[in-house]
Amino acid sequence: MLLTSMLTELNYTVLQGDADIDISSIAFDSREVEKNGLFVAINGFKVDGHQFIAKAVELGAVAVLVEKDIQVEGPVTVLKVDDTREAMAMAAASFYGHPTNSLDLIGITGTNGKTSTTYFVKSILEAAGRTVGVIGTIGAMIGTQTLKTKSTTPTTPESLHLQHMFADMAGSGVDYCVMEVSSHALSLKRAAASRFSAGIFTNLTPDHLELHRTMEEYFEAKASLFDLTSRFNVINSDDLFGRRLIERLRDRDVKLVTYGIDQKSDIMASDIRYYEDYTTYAVHTPTGSIAIRVNLPGSIYVYNSLAAVAWAYSHGIAVDHIAAGIRAVESIRGRLEVVYRDEERKIIVDFAHTEDSLEKALSTLRPYTKGRLILVFGVYAAPGHEGSGKRQAMAKVAADYSDIAVVTSDNPKDQDPDAIIAEVSAAVEAAGGAYYGIVDRREAIQHAIAISRKDDVILIAGKGHETTQVIGKTEVPFNEAEIVNEIMSERR
Repeated sequence: MLLTSMLTELNYTVLQGDADIDISSIAFDSREVEKNGLFVAINGFKVDGHQFIAKAVELGAVAVLVEKDIQVEGPVTVLKVDDTREAMAMAAASFYGHPTNSLDLIGITGTNGKTSTTYFVKSILEAAGRTVGVIGTIGAMIGTQTLKTKSTTPTTPESLHLQHMFADMAGSGVDYCVMEVSSHALSLKRAAASRFSAGIFTNLTPDHLELHRTMEEYFEAKASLFDLTSRFNVINSDDLFGRRLIERLRDRDVKLVTYGIDQKSDIMASDIRYYEDYTTYAVHTPTGSIAIRVNLPGSIYVYNSLAAVAWAYSHGIAVDHIAAGIRAVESIRGRLEVVYRDEERKIIVDFAHTEDSLEKALSTLRPYTKGRLILVFGVYAAPGHEGSGKRQAMAKVAADYSDIAVVTSDNPKDQDPDAIIAEVSAAVEAAGGAYYGIVDRREAIQHAIAISRKDDVILIAGKGHETTQVIGKTEVPFNEAEIVNEIMSERR
């Protein structure tokens, strides 16, 4: 494709060379540059891509997008733009033929509940006979087939990889793509140039303040998804920030659909009955009611399934397909997933890594725990004072809702794990909780199992579906389901 054709919607300055050249590939990692490629120099948190322009040219780049006034040796076209992240998104969308024009793209954002809401929407669409792609925390799929990708970002891939996935889906005849959209992705323009038919907002609780600094910035990042939607905005009216978003979106041309349990909403749940392994409720719509069974326990899954119901109803999906789709979701990996059960104990892993999600997970398990509720958890938060609030808050939840807390490492990365555990342990103790502090996460799990008795429930929180742990700059294998079963096998 001609470089000028890729950049028709961008303002740019030609610093050197000719913009009317053919481009055969795009890369923002200099190691992935191919012959006749375009290299996008992104100024990241730790590495500035402008430092790798020479390497990219050596590997075959014939054009470079930059944010700085830079001269490059050799017959290379250099174009300057205000924001290379946004420029990459727009260039990639053009390069891959604007694939979201051919997909019904549904974006789901919020602190908690994105993954399960994604899977509920996917299941409803499949019950209605539609072909669905998914992009999110657990990976990317077309139907049941995993989509190969170069992306290493945990939830929403970089725009270049994202547009490539969309193109693969469109080329495979996919009707819908359901995507988790993180606040990082929105702030870093990964979703720019993507055409969303609908946006769904689940909730907002403190998280990722190492990037956004304040809840107000965090909210604005999430809210920006709804500037990209064209048909529906589906918002949780029971959430404080959801209500703020509703007021902001009320006068827009995009149809606003609200859902909730307590606040008057377009789509409402009532007669909610909680059981150990599932939940039932009635959902009320403007044209009638539907009986819903969710094969996951707790109020969080009422809300997440209700969000999916609200979208599906607004989209004109038949009510029998809606109910069948919700019921067809038997489990979601790493979400209150029972990884071991015998006559003595039950061991569950969950992705709960915020104050709100941890409280919901523990309060869901409490009524059905005959013995003690033992929690294994760590806290990943911003270093120092900025992350202290999250560490203190999660420690209090542990003290209030569990009988014994085993405080351990989550993904300490470059932080001092001993210091984190000391702060969290002190906060558990100050809140009146019983605790052990064990730095090694496997040893912490082993200890929780060792101290458990008949009828106890062990919740291992924070990593859920993840299969690695990041210590320093090293990512090590860490699959908690496998670890639990290895420990139990050793004990037997």
